Amino acid sequence: MFFLPANYRHPEFRKGFADMAGVAPGIAAWGLMTGVAMVKSGLSTAEALLMALTVFAGSSQLAAMPLIQAGAPMWVILATGFCVNLRFVVFSAHLRPYLMHLPRWQRLVTGYLSADLTYVLFTKRFPHPGQSPQEQRRQMAYLAGNGGINWASWVLSSVAGVILANFVPTSWGLGFAGILALVGMLASLASTRMRWLSAGVAGTAAVAAFALPLKLNILVAIAAAVAVCLLLESRLQAAPEQQGAA
Repeated sequence: MFFLPANYRHPEFRKGFADMAGVAPGIAAWGLMTGVAMVKSGLSTAEALLMALTVFAGSSQLAAMPLIQAGAPMWVILATGFCVNLRFVVFSAHLRPYLMHLPRWQRLVTGYLSADLTYVLFTKRFPHPGQSPQEQRRQMAYLAGNGGINWASWVLSSVAGVILANFVPTSWGLGFAGILALVGMLASLASTRMRWLSAGVAGTAAVAAFALPLKLNILVAIAAAVAVCLLLESRLQAAPEQQGAA
């Protein structure tokens, strides 16, 4: 998307680029740590580079690395990656009205380039889908500039992490830098009480189930948060109906 002249020549492309540039260093630190983790988990340099260049899914990559290192069954690794990335189903459903005017190949590329902060920044700037070709062009240019630097920051730093894995000492605290990046992302996404509740439930469940093998506490945390939020949402929706009936 960021190679299309209609996008990178538009002023909104530079705006999207500038908005994402502020958080790009945190994304780069996280990507560097992930590149190192891929090598340390037992992947060959070629395998790690292939993953760094093709898999654009930081949280699921980090969740999969300990499982690969522990020799977990393939179904556990795939299930973990699937559950960690379930949030993109919600993102995709929300972004669908913004993107349906595009050709299929552009929708696929845009979906691949979309990430958590890309989604957050884009929907904050454009709360509603464009109704005119000019507005749609503005939105796509912003999304291209936003997603372009996000993707480049992640991929280039991941490749650097793979190459430098044997030279990066653990005393650098890259793991902590990655945690800080995740905390910043959480703070950006947790904009409602329900989201704060889901984060609290997931964190509590993850700690409570920490002793489970193969990092299955991650799946427990996701399942617990989804179950609690679905239950509360169903009750909140049912309450006005009951009051109306009364």
